[in-house]
Amino acid sequence: MGILSLTIFLPLAGALILLFIPKEKTAALRAVGVAATALAFLVSLIALFLFDPSQPGNELTMRLTEDLAWIPSFNIRYFLGVDGLSFPILLLTTLLSLLAAVYSMNIQVRVKEFYFWYLLLETGMLGVFCALDLFLFYFFWEVTLVPMYFLIGIWGGPKKEYAAIKFFLFTLFGSVFMLLAMLALYFASAPHTFDMMALAKAHASFSREFQIIVFLGFYLGFAVKIPAFPFHTWLPLAHVEAPTGVSVILAGVLLKMGVYGILRVCYTILPAGFEWFLPFFVIIALINIVYGALCAMAQTDMKRMVAYSSINHMGYAMLGIAAVSSTGFAGAALQMITHGLITGALFLLVGVIYDRAHTRDINAFGGLAAKLPVYAGLMSLTCFASLGLPGLAGFISEFLCFLGAFPAWKIYTSIAVIGILVTAAFFLRMLQKVFMGPINEKWAGMSDMDARELFAVVPLAALTVLFGVWPKLLLDMMNPTLSLMARFFPDMFQGLR
Repeated sequence: MGILSLTIFLPLAGALILLFIPKEKTAALRAVGVAATALAFLVSLIALFLFDPSQPGNELTMRLTEDLAWIPSFNIRYFLGVDGLSFPILLLTTLLSLLAAVYSMNIQVRVKEFYFWYLLLETGMLGVFCALDLFLFYFFWEVTLVPMYFLIGIWGGPKKEYAAIKFFLFTLFGSVFMLLAMLALYFASAPHTFDMMALAKAHASFSREFQIIVFLGFYLGFAVKIPAFPFHTWLPLAHVEAPTGVSVILAGVLLKMGVYGILRVCYTILPAGFEWFLPFFVIIALINIVYGALCAMAQTDMKRMVAYSSINHMGYAMLGIAAVSSTGFAGAALQMITHGLITGALFLLVGVIYDRAHTRDINAFGGLAAKLPVYAGLMSLTCFASLGLPGLAGFISEFLCFLGAFPAWKIYTSIAVIGILVTAAFFLRMLQKVFMGPINEKWAGMSDMDARELFAVVPLAALTVLFGVWPKLLLDMMNPTLSLMARFFPDMFQGLR
């Protein structure tokens, strides 16, 4: 078994072990759940030392590949590999899965089922970022759907059933169109194949009209996950109702599956369709940025505010992709990582205060900085990173997105700056209402963060600072792949550069 397969299936092995542990032994169940995510993270770190980011020549070279016949009669292969686009997201997934699993040790109800579905979800997410066969990609994509449905629907808030069904139906709606697009590509290729690398090389054999139609099928599937306007309405409800650890995974990883799919499938395999849709795509990115920020500004629920800010931040990644340049692609890829770290920490921190106060209403607090100095410091750091303060990770990724997009889309990029101003406004307002002023005596007995909560949040805060002052660590891993991808179609997107 290769190292990528080991990373993907260690959580699944943990899920299967859970089935043999009695449900009354909650300590053992939690230990196995956390251990499985920890082992997957450790193996992904070993893979980091084996990963070579360089891209020799003018063709994309995948690393750590595994290629086996799976269903030979349909030329379906178990084909895995990573490059500078997918490998950083793989590392992010294993890290967030570990930290969210540790935080979720406070789950008291049906612990066995919780960690079973949680580990199955991690397996699906890791598989999506490693799969290089479209059938395998779709298989892992669908694997994530059912666990998330149950994680929200059983362990969520008061409207958990409605939120779970809405998430399921929206995602299934997009997946149906993705399946049709995938089948169309398979039958249009000669010989018939689901191999993403082979399909990318054969793109010139697909007519422009065919690429546009198939692009739209894939786009609908990916747009629901991003979520891109107008398919975003499931996200705030799902976030508000989901338990804290699941919200971290939802924002930190699942949204990235959509952006990753746009780059890996839509741009690489269907460039003519991507080119046709590009003017619409940049408008949708602008709507995500400005509308997402304005919606966040209107919220009094902390978790709903952070959820809408995710719509805003995914808009920056879309804007970077619309640049179709090495700078824009680097900004989009880096935004996926930094957003995962920052927003993952934000959801954990909102969960910390909710566990104590059983409310997320911004107006219900006041003066908590004096009572909870560690919590206030971490929350302030994370909010400043999310609003794009220089020196923290959020600034670098957003700056690269704007830097890449401005030469191609000057007006749209200029308008998108509104999103930064509004984001600063709602985060500063939240910090002021929750932490400043006289303390609300109702919370006088509230305790600061405990060891479990610090273990989950501090690594994310540390990485936010590290990548803010030393982004080269990530960019060196990403740039060889993204620079090559930006040069794939020099004639098609020449006018944007």
